[in-house]
Amino acid sequence: MKHVSSLTLSFLLFVFITNLSLAISNDDVEQVLDINGNAIFPGGEYYILPALRGPGGGGVRIGKTSNSKCPVTVLQDRREVRNGLPVKFTIPDISTGIIFTGTPIEIEFIKKPNCAESSKWLVFVDNVIQKACVGIGGPENYPGVQTLTGTFNIHKHESGFGYKLGFCVKGSPTCLDIGRYDHDEAGKRLNLTEHESYHVIFVEAASNEAEFIKSVV
Repeated sequence: MKHVSSLTLSFLLFVFITNLSLAISNDDVEQVLDINGNAIFPGGEYYILPALRGPGGGGVRIGKTSNSKCPVTVLQDRREVRNGLPVKFTIPDISTGIIFTGTPIEIEFIKKPNCAESSKWLVFVDNVIQKACVGIGGPENYPGVQTLTGTFNIHKHESGFGYKLGFCVKGSPTCLDIGRYDHDEAGKRLNLTEHESYHVIFVEAASNEAEFIKSVV
């Protein structure tokens, strides 16, 4: 990725944190459920799929973007028939527990490429498109690029059906929605946004190994 000065990186980080609206939901706290009405639990494997299946695309996966030689950027697959890669959710420092809306969680893919240190989701500032994007890996996968530390969360979507993902910056009260950005790549990037949040559902991977899952709405 293009190298920029530390001053520019700090400025970009400041812009993202101060200009993006807060995404803290005021809905009642409740257990997060999969599409079958079952509670999702730490360690379970799930597909993250769009709430509305169709031309908008399929599930989330990883891919190469910009000048990266390793597929570490989290993308929504452009093909609606693809479920993407399963993820699992964990509550930091807790091996078991109940995932409620707003619970701080870590998200990671079940599999990762050898060139990535970790399959856990993180947020990095892409200096080319000047957006904070979701990826995996470690510092070595983002030379000269600012990465943000924090935790992810799940909230009910504003529509009342399904959910949206969010990210809370460590050491800051700022929690931001995760949306999608189309940069004409292999898929739409997941990124921090002040605009429309990505409307998702969770589907248990173990009981849905088929490539295609029918629309639920």
